[in-house]
Amino acid sequence: MSHSAEAKAKYNLNKLQKRLRRFTGQAIADFNMIEEGDRIMVCLSGGKDSYTLLDILQNLQRSAPVNFELFAINLDQKQPGFPEHILPEYLESLGIEFKIVEEDTYSIVKDKIPEGKTTCSLCSRLRRGILYRTAKEMGATKIALGHHRDDMIETMFLNMFYGGKLKGMPAKLLSDDGQHMVIRPLAYCKEKDITKYAEAKEFPIIPCNLCGSQENLQRKHIKAMLNEWDKTHPGRVETIFTSMQNVVPSHLADPSIFNFAELNKDSQINEGDIALDKPDVPAVPVGLEIDEQDVNVIQL
Repeated sequence: MSHSAEAKAKYNLNKLQKRLRRFTGQAIADFNMIEEGDRIMVCLSGGKDSYTLLDILQNLQRSAPVNFELFAINLDQKQPGFPEHILPEYLESLGIEFKIVEEDTYSIVKDKIPEGKTTCSLCSRLRRGILYRTAKEMGATKIALGHHRDDMIETMFLNMFYGGKLKGMPAKLLSDDGQHMVIRPLAYCKEKDITKYAEAKEFPIIPCNLCGSQENLQRKHIKAMLNEWDKTHPGRVETIFTSMQNVVPSHLADPSIFNFAELNKDSQINEGDIALDKPDVPAVPVGLEIDEQDVNVIQL
């Protein structure tokens, strides 16, 4: 690589890292994800998302105004051919505390799920239970997952199309038993930025082959739909995510979150009266103009 090409690559990587830092810092601040004295368990799968999560959190840790610990966890699910040496070697090179948890969930999934059927649901349930147990054993106050903005949007459409629910993937979640706080610091980050960052950093990616070649998984259809929208209608995906942050309960149809039954002329509602108005569609998709601004990195 020539000197000019190397300098350009370094510049682009630095710019990309700043963008990821900015969005991660913003999400952490908006949802109060990290507090003084937190001991955060970063779940590392070997994929691009979790590698990026750990890298950016370590980067932010060095300049954050609050003190917090990071340690990495990997669940070795005993998949045939899994290169079990890669993650320990990588984590040792970082000098970070880590633990490899060995649990043969692969055999359980293969035994319980018929050939050709989707394994994701059972696999995720088993994995969640093991991670919660490990978090308790390791004294973690927060569990950090590498899900990003696109994961959250895809989950919303999955729930809408197949589950009949207007529900996404929360940036911050309390477990059902109230013992674990799960955070997703990459909630505002685009998958394509993460992909570019992982390639530039040359993370030792380990593909998940547990699902085989299940090309008809519902999530893949949703992802393909969103990718097509992103190509043909730039800004649409950004606007969809912005809409997830601007919910108007009185303009939906769920009486459990808005009391339509007792709505009367004396009710004070400040969510707008647009029942008979033509929607005001902006020229530029909401969220796109903010997303592309070159602003300073937001600190924790």
